Amino acid sequence: MSESSPLPPVRLTSEAELARDALATPLLSRAARLARWAGPDTRVGAGGELVEEQLPGAADALGLTGDDAAATASEAWRVAVDTGLVEIVDEEEGTVAAGADLALLTSGAPQDVLGVWLTALETVLADASVPDLDDLVDAMDGGGEIDFSSLDWDPEAEAEFLDGVLGNLYLLTVGEGGAGESPVPLPALAASMIVPDDMGEPTNDVLEQVSDAMMRLDDQFRLLEPVGLVDFQPVDETLMADTDEESSAAADESDVSRYGMVRLTPLGLYGLRARLLESGLSAPAVGDLADKGADALLDGTADFPPTAARAETEQWLARREPLAAARELLAAARGGDAGAPLRRLHCQQALSLVGLEAEPALREVLDDAELGGLARVWLSEHGAADVPPPSEAMIFWLTIDTIAAQLAAEGNSSELQGLVEGLAQQHGGFFAAAWRVDHPATPDVLEAMGRLHPDKKVAKEARKAAFKARSQQGG
Repeated sequence: MSESSPLPPVRLTSEAELARDALATPLLSRAARLARWAGPDTRVGAGGELVEEQLPGAADALGLTGDDAAATASEAWRVAVDTGLVEIVDEEEGTVAAGADLALLTSGAPQDVLGVWLTALETVLADASVPDLDDLVDAMDGGGEIDFSSLDWDPEAEAEFLDGVLGNLYLLTVGEGGAGESPVPLPALAASMIVPDDMGEPTNDVLEQVSDAMMRLDDQFRLLEPVGLVDFQPVDETLMADTDEESSAAADESDVSRYGMVRLTPLGLYGLRARLLESGLSAPAVGDLADKGADALLDGTADFPPTAARAETEQWLARREPLAAARELLAAARGGDAGAPLRRLHCQQALSLVGLEAEPALREVLDDAELGGLARVWLSEHGAADVPPPSEAMIFWLTIDTIAAQLAAEGNSSELQGLVEGLAQQHGGFFAAAWRVDHPATPDVLEAMGRLHPDKKVAKEARKAAFKARSQQGG
């Protein structure tokens, strides 16, 4: 994940809902039950782990049976200790008591509950980067010590790999046109970490690396699901059978879900965003700007995808009276700086969500050189009466301002190219008049029109006009 590119804003559910989700996760709920189960006779080892003879009792307290019952109870106990639900009273005696944070789960605010859950998440993420038990046993020497060099295990690299995978899953979830709430195939997620962006057809070696990464992720997501980070459909175990033992009734291999599917839960989105913020990245959430001024709204949504920008603006407007909101937006849209055209475009988009109650604010700026054009557009679109026609100078100024905003928002897009072609076709003398427009962006806009127009003669006219405009502005 690039540290320079702004992340798309995420839509989070309320903290109250997230706290309820956290309390309902299998791992945290088990940890809380064990913290309440623990008593004066409970004993732990030097690392805070339950002594082996008490694991069956812990498993019974959780209603667990089967081969994995003791391991599951042990994991829940470790989370209880790490999150402060259980405290070690005497390390030498191995005695414990309920921790101060246990009460937060029943009487704390949603933020308190989520704080406990985030600590549990860090414990599980650390566990997910550790080799599995079979590998650790295989790496033991005769003296019972683990030979880490034989594991081919780099703790930092493993943690970075998992962080990268989760970062990509976050981007796929929050990005415009991304996966959203749909699950992501595990091979695609593995490939996002292994296959270079500029590689056409992956080599056999790369495909083998993707397959290995996919199986690592299968193990890791199995660990991460109980803490509520993801919903996970594991890899179909029949795929891992030897090829000469394949079932004659093998499932359709075109079914990508057989290779594992994963999606972030709402709680998982919250958790990963918290980790991104903790690492120093900017990870906006829809609603962050709702209590800020209009200038922060117009500037802050500049890099938002359209759907997120609209959602942010709707939340901002919901906290204000329509007329006051319109006046604040119009005031923030003024300016001759490089970002002003895009601010005015976002102002126009925001005002489209406001009803006729805002009409007085728009009429107040009809004579404003920077805002009069967009005010007339708004009034006309809302069917207002007695809207004065714009002067030719205002039409040209608004045209330059609009193209400058489109350039800032989209660059040399095909839509902008179509707009440029249409302008040149409809107004034969456009460039002869446009270079005189008193707008800071006039030279840059005309240069861009010269780049974008496919007709060489028209493009040359645009470049000449840009030269004149720059000379007029003393550039």
